[in-house]
Amino acid sequence: MEKIRCIAVDDEPLALDILANYIQKIPSLTLVATCTEPLEALSLIQQGKVDLLFLDIQMPTLTGIQFLRVMNGKCKAILTTAYAEYALEGYEYDVADYLLKPISFERFLKAVQKATKQLTIGSSQSTVINEQSSDNDSEPASINIPQLDFIFVKTAYKIQKINLSDILYIEGLKDYVSIYTITERILTLQTMKKVEESLPSNRFVRVHKSYIVSLEKIDTIERQRIFIGKNSIPVGDSFQKDFMRLIGEK
Repeated sequence: MEKIRCIAVDDEPLALDILANYIQKIPSLTLVATCTEPLEALSLIQQGKVDLLFLDIQMPTLTGIQFLRVMNGKCKAILTTAYAEYALEGYEYDVADYLLKPISFERFLKAVQKATKQLTIGSSQSTVINEQSSDNDSEPASINIPQLDFIFVKTAYKIQKINLSDILYIEGLKDYVSIYTITERILTLQTMKKVEESLPSNRFVRVHKSYIVSLEKIDTIERQRIFIGKNSIPVGDSFQKDFMRLIGEK
């Protein structure tokens, strides 16, 4: 497997040193450059020399959000910021993850693993892009703030915060996704894939092409049915083996 070519962009040299050190510790990554000047990094990306970008949001010459807009999706990006609220601005640019400063190596590694998975999937899906016609690249992405216990999703008129502990299950329909919580049903115009990527895999699991469930909210399992309160959720044939292994049943 070819190494993932990385650059780090930050106006603080110390922050760049930390990112460079982390990148060099991971065998699957190779550091192309560190840049304090965004335009220098943009030139490298435009030349097709970068697969993964670590990008600070707050920079004097060009903000991270402005950079993403100009870059126009030419490589996968992981945002770095000292302020969680600024990360919300990047939701529409389909960034791989958000790293909150100070960045631990453990959290950095998780973000890299997530980005690597997306890069691999993106490469393999380039030849099978029509497999799911409902997955539209122009759809808004949900927001996943790292190490926090909530997500943000875009509804018809606003961006809504949802506590993970309130989510019972999620149902994918033709044109939208329904998120069922303890108190309400929330509709969001995005794909199941986007929602699944925003949720921690140790708490939520895909059990059907149209359903994701909260593991902690499951009451009983009967054959190929999951019951959460009075709600019955089917387990798809292709998901059953992995699901049963996950809960400790073979």
